Amino acid sequence: MADTYDQAMATVPPVALKFINFFDGLSGIVGKAASWLCVPMIAFLICEVVLRYVLNSPTVWANDLTVLFYGIMYMLASPYCLRDGGHVRTDFFYHSWSVRTKAISDLAHYILLFYPAHMVFLYVSWRYFAISFDKLESSPESSWGMWIWPAKLAIVIYIILTMTQGFSEVLKCWYRFKTKVDLWHDQSEVDVRDSVSNDSTAPK
Repeated sequence: MADTYDQAMATVPPVALKFINFFDGLSGIVGKAASWLCVPMIAFLICEVVLRYVLNSPTVWANDLTVLFYGIMYMLASPYCLRDGGHVRTDFFYHSWSVRTKAISDLAHYILLFYPAHMVFLYVSWRYFAISFDKLESSPESSWGMWIWPAKLAIVIYIILTMTQGFSEVLKCWYRFKTKVDLWHDQSEVDVRDSVSNDSTAPK
């Protein structure tokens, strides 16, 4: 089994592997960095609980910042989730298909649905962010006027990263289709993709 996998992987051109490793690594680095936003979120909530229930002095900012940070974390970690196949899949038939049939199905979805939708999302979200940033928009639900343009910028970044990760997924699907082998099947164990600092992983 291992020999078949290694032989199939050896047929993938080096330039394709460089692009896959680069975009996979980028998604991993951004996603893991975004996960650290959990730390200030927890700190905000603890601070609010102590101030509200111990000192009887609730804040007006803790809940707002928690929601803002959660939204940013959720969006920036999404490409990492796509890379590792963590998104929910409603599956009645897919699991029983052959590797090649799965690859054809995934390719069709990426080409016909994923990219057209994300191109529209990118256009709309960029305008959404530009207008918000231009007037330094604040949340109408915030009593202290919290800026919300950073969250809208995170939407743009999320879409760009998701599209680059989608390109990596399309390449993987194509080589699964060609080799009939489930390449990159256990992505969580491929640590090399979480480092794009190495010149060998960046596309030339």
